Amino acid sequence: MPRTIFVTGTDTGVGKTHASCALLRRARRKGLRACGYKPVASGCERTAEGLRNADALALLAESAPGLAYAQVNPYPLEPPIAPHVAARDAGVRLDLAVLDAGHDALAATHELVLVEGAGGWRVPLHDTIGFDDWVAARGWPVVLVVAMRLGCINHALLSAESIVRRTHLLGWIANCMPPEMPRLQESLQTLRQRLPAPLIGVLPEGTDIQRASAALSWPS
Repeated sequence: MPRTIFVTGTDTGVGKTHASCALLRRARRKGLRACGYKPVASGCERTAEGLRNADALALLAESAPGLAYAQVNPYPLEPPIAPHVAARDAGVRLDLAVLDAGHDALAATHELVLVEGAGGWRVPLHDTIGFDDWVAARGWPVVLVVAMRLGCINHALLSAESIVRRTHLLGWIANCMPPEMPRLQESLQTLRQRLPAPLIGVLPEGTDIQRASAALSWPS
């Protein structure tokens, strides 16, 4: 089993964190010491403890105990916009060495690290580097979260095509979102036939993390 898995989505707002938390819950129930890592998070809120991001907090809650927030999210950014733009507005340059160091520290004490990206697969980190470049350089396998809604087939196939050119597509998760997609089963069948990786699970609309984790087939 891979020690690190990168979780990306067909777009922003497709349920990456929900899927990542379900994967963490399932991995930990299988006895693995697992944690989430949200290296860059925009849309953070100011709190007494500093900037905090709801997605990073959710990952922290599903991770093995003992981690501080900063270990899960080294780059919290306030504006709810693309990370490289949010970083520019904050006067911050997203440094790959910081991202690597944060990951490597977690990997040294955990059997599995789930790294969650921001937005989709090719979201930039700064002018010349994107999440796809970073993940490809590290050789991490990818789980693709597909929001089951009109247009998802094209988005999923394009994302998968780019991923497999750079690294390994481990599998994909179908996340059912409101409003219910017309002809859902036919779209799922099309994606099963055309995506070059297995379906890990179908997350029904409105499920909590426990039910979502039970819907997954990985890790078996």
